[in-house]
Amino acid sequence: MGTVKRIVSVSLGSARRDHAVDAEFLGRRFRIERIGTDGDIQRAIALIRELDGKVDAFGMGGIDLYLSAGRRRYVLRDAKKIAAAARQTPIVDGSGLKNTLERRVIEFLVERTDIPIAHRRVLMVAGVDRFGMSEALAAAGAEMTFGDLVFGLGIPIALHSLTALDLAARVLAPVVTQMPFSMLYPTGDKQERVLPKHAAYYHAADIIAGDFHFIRRYLPERLSGQVVITNTVTGEDIQLLRQRGVGRLVTTTPELHGRSFGTNVLEGVFVVLAGKPVAQITAADYHRLLDQIGLEPRIVDLR
Repeated sequence: MGTVKRIVSVSLGSARRDHAVDAEFLGRRFRIERIGTDGDIQRAIALIRELDGKVDAFGMGGIDLYLSAGRRRYVLRDAKKIAAAARQTPIVDGSGLKNTLERRVIEFLVERTDIPIAHRRVLMVAGVDRFGMSEALAAAGAEMTFGDLVFGLGIPIALHSLTALDLAARVLAPVVTQMPFSMLYPTGDKQERVLPKHAAYYHAADIIAGDFHFIRRYLPERLSGQVVITNTVTGEDIQLLRQRGVGRLVTTTPELHGRSFGTNVLEGVFVVLAGKPVAQITAADYHRLLDQIGLEPRIVDLR
């Protein structure tokens, strides 16, 4: 079996969501940990420096290194500072896996489930965070609403095409990427508070997709059987979605001991399995590993 590989996700999220599990992929044993720093970037940097060279891969949780739209990637200033703290151990934010796994999840739903995508109204809470999923949903015939300006910047303008998202990113990303990340996204204890807001966007959608903390942050008191396609959820999160009237939940990563981990964690596992530097890992490598592991999305009926 060999030695146990240690993957540590250092997250800007709440420490209340910390979790650790042992798992096995392709005959290799892994210890997977998530450590929240309650929105404290300096604490995240210090933790990465402390563990650098002592673990096999870092995941960067609660923050993206890149935002993507069209064929462009935009680097977030605060995320770049965190990533730079890892000098020896590879560090990933999940974007490589999002671009492959999450496309495949939408294809899986279309081909192998009764969850309809074509002609359904989809609220993607932040398209630049999940551009692969956004493209796959649009390609499957969904009627898209992107909430990037609404949820991320508080600007009450919804976007309705990938082209519009690309244009907005070209204009705003040079400024947005330099802003403190806490102004753009719920970190720390903000992840624990639900502030019902923007309810009309939720109610108008058949499917609510994207980052769970954005979805949860403004979740209305009552929904009407919508499908939620997201990633990291805990048992408490599932109960919340059930209480609020969500019909079905799809998580893009598998359940490990009662919860789904972020793509950053799973990408850390894939970096170890690929056995080469992060910069050399291609989309084809991720697809090959996904085929070998046979990952399928988790689908939970909450009705």
